Amino acid sequence: MCGHCGCSEGNETTIGAADGEHTHVLPDGTTVRHRHDAHPLGASHSHAHAHEHSHAHEHSHAHEHSHAHEHSHAHEHSHAHEHSHDHAPPHHDAPPPAVHKPGSNVEMLAAQIFAKNDRLAERNRAWLEGRRAVAFNLMSAPGAGKTSLLEQTLRAMKRPVVVLEGDQETPLDAERIRATGTPAVQINTGTGCHLEADMVFEGLRQLDPEPGSVVFIENVGNLVCPALFDLGETGRVVLFSVTEGEDKPLKYPHMFRAADLVVLTKMDLASAVGFDKDKALANVRAVNDRAAIIETSSRHAEGIVPWLAWLEQQGPARDQA
Repeated sequence: MCGHCGCSEGNETTIGAADGEHTHVLPDGTTVRHRHDAHPLGASHSHAHAHEHSHAHEHSHAHEHSHAHEHSHAHEHSHAHEHSHDHAPPHHDAPPPAVHKPGSNVEMLAAQIFAKNDRLAERNRAWLEGRRAVAFNLMSAPGAGKTSLLEQTLRAMKRPVVVLEGDQETPLDAERIRATGTPAVQINTGTGCHLEADMVFEGLRQLDPEPGSVVFIENVGNLVCPALFDLGETGRVVLFSVTEGEDKPLKYPHMFRAADLVVLTKMDLASAVGFDKDKALANVRAVNDRAAIIETSSRHAEGIVPWLAWLEQQGPARDQA
């Protein structure tokens, strides 16, 4: 996970598919697949690992582990156990965290993470191009209307479409997308605040879009970290809700600078919240003078025609050889 944000280093990403299979991407990048019946969010479950562990090092922990088993590595094995950890109480007089200076190990690790992600993003891009498919990375603050815009879009599009839904928890958005008749995979990032290229590849593997498809990637709601990670997308779309105020492009310039298209959403609420559209557009242009801008209202299906036209102009057409 990202070394520049609030992602937990021990986080585990869950990618769920409609057929009941779940994929876990472990912190070390290992992919584990399993099937189990639906269980309440947060409920514990056991599953089999279809991979090998090979350890040639020792672990030193600052706390004790109580395990009801022993591991013998360098062979395949099935886990059906629970871990219980007894942690010592926190030390209230602990020293403050170290300040990391430029060139530190933290920065070197972050550079390695980004480099690895970029390589995987290029793999995604080549995979999509091989299928003459296009992918759009939808980014915004939480509640800006990404899923609502997608619902309107999916009902109007004539091309085959699949959707990758990114959230920290719950399958709620994927369920909304599937209700339109569109295949969708939910990617739950746990404590992670953005999607990464390896998560997208696993989602694409499960969706297996047909040639000429449009792939929508609804990123985790966040105006910072999603812009840092290339997913192999064809275009980046930033949704900017009138309820957020006109200053967001100035406060979060990297996000808006990365956009190929800025979609003003909830325009039906502009007068009610006192939104100054001219000021907002000027702020967008202050950080990005090349992005297209479209005004929409999903509640009233306004702006859907120029939005669809923009999508059709991006990337290879479905009937290209």
